[in-house]
Amino acid sequence: MKKIIGIAAILALAGCASSGASQAGFPDVAKAYPAGGTYVNLDDLRQYSEGMSKDQLYRLLGTPHFSEGMWGVRQWNYVFNLRPSLGAAPLTCQFQVHFDAAGMATGHAWQPTSCGALLQPPPAAPSPPPPAPVSKAPLRLSADALFAFDSAELSSGGHQSLDSALAGKLDDVRELKVVGYTDRIGSAEYNLNLSRQRAEAVRQYLIGRGVASGSIQAEGRGMAEPIVQCDQRQRQALVACLAPNRRVEISGIAES
Repeated sequence: MKKIIGIAAILALAGCASSGASQAGFPDVAKAYPAGGTYVNLDDLRQYSEGMSKDQLYRLLGTPHFSEGMWGVRQWNYVFNLRPSLGAAPLTCQFQVHFDAAGMATGHAWQPTSCGALLQPPPAAPSPPPPAPVSKAPLRLSADALFAFDSAELSSGGHQSLDSALAGKLDDVRELKVVGYTDRIGSAEYNLNLSRQRAEAVRQYLIGRGVASGSIQAEGRGMAEPIVQCDQRQRQALVACLAPNRRVEISGIAES
């Protein structure tokens, strides 16, 4: 009886040696076929899940690399070379699938265990930033068409000019800025004050058209930012030449 037990023990040890299994339960990588393992697409590998059949795994991952066979086998072993990212050096990873008696996958293991982290889906691409508000080109209106000479009160013609210029242009605007300008005739202080009053007059017009008062800014810049430069000596000719500088500009930011 002792002799029989001894023979059985020797056979058991021989079986362990022939399987090439390591102490951790994984076979020796050197015994894999094809030698060195294979390269596998990470997206394919991510499709593995418990409950898959051997036939499904075979179609997904191919033949196991240690000649385990199909029937009556409770585990399959693979050696995969996985790249953590495009262009990175591959990592050699052992992948082991466990099966139940019906040949359905019940679990898996990695060697080294850090290889399992490679199956985590890549981080989602950040959402694109919202489009920047679209600044509309300023609407430039002649002050001479809006106001009488040396006046900050909108004329009847000025109301008509604004009605015509702004028709259909206020529906998609969430912010408005009104800037008044004068020519260089007169003192800087006087012109600055006149430009402010004219900008405010247009602001009040816009409020009357239904634009929220809090969304309209008005400012005057006096004789700053001239469009034309004139050197006429005769006053009437100079006033006519400087007309483009006497203006009101309305700029807006469209709804995103």
